[in-house]
Amino acid sequence: MSDLLYVYAVARAPLEGVPASTEGVGGAPVRPVEGDGLIAVVSDVRAEDFEEAPLRKHLEDLDWLSGTARAHESVVRAVSDVTGVVPLRLATVCRGESGVRRLLDEGYDRFTSNLDRLEGHVEWGVKLYATAQAEPAKEPASVEAPSSGRDYLRRRLRSRQSRERNWAQADALARRLHTELAGHAEAQRLHRPQSGELARADGVNVLNAAFLVRRAESEAFVGLVERLTPQEPGIRVEVTGPWAPYSFADLSDPREGRVGA
Repeated sequence: MSDLLYVYAVARAPLEGVPASTEGVGGAPVRPVEGDGLIAVVSDVRAEDFEEAPLRKHLEDLDWLSGTARAHESVVRAVSDVTGVVPLRLATVCRGESGVRRLLDEGYDRFTSNLDRLEGHVEWGVKLYATAQAEPAKEPASVEAPSSGRDYLRRRLRSRQSRERNWAQADALARRLHTELAGHAEAQRLHRPQSGELARADGVNVLNAAFLVRRAESEAFVGLVERLTPQEPGIRVEVTGPWAPYSFADLSDPREGRVGA
């Protein structure tokens, strides 16, 4: 049996109320490991998946990464539903319970300061997409063909200018939305816009932001997003959450994401 333990999150002891049926990576049951007043939520994982060399390969496999991320989020959500939590990065692995307790001991000040700051807060994600509808429609076949090269270039110019106006409008809305929402949140983070397979949505991701909001104010925050979103073709705003505050956990431990000694 592997002695590797996957660490999902850290909370204060005692930890009660997490469903016993909660499963982690690979369907393994989760359990707490306590150290110095803190609790690490862990599960056993296979060495052939999480030793350093195979883990590097797995992190390039989007299907494996997606399944692991879903299991990770499921456990973190189960814990955050009952207590304040510091979510750890994907694939944080330690060697045995002694390695987990060493992680808690070495990171004690970081964990406790984060728990103090994040208690009672959740993360909401807001993304704005400029969708394909923002592109000017193709001219119908019945439109008379350009009579000259100059006419053709003129039409191409108008089409390009129309697209540029659409993108400028989407960019202006993204900036306004971010500014307004930041004023109603405890903190905000701007992430790099998603593209390719990571976007998994129609359109171009113009805004990808996270907001730290008091849990009790979540409904008001989502309502504000809805009021600020114009009903315009070519613009789509996506709100996700509430999540554990991943984007706001300030942990810079070089051990994270690697196998503990």
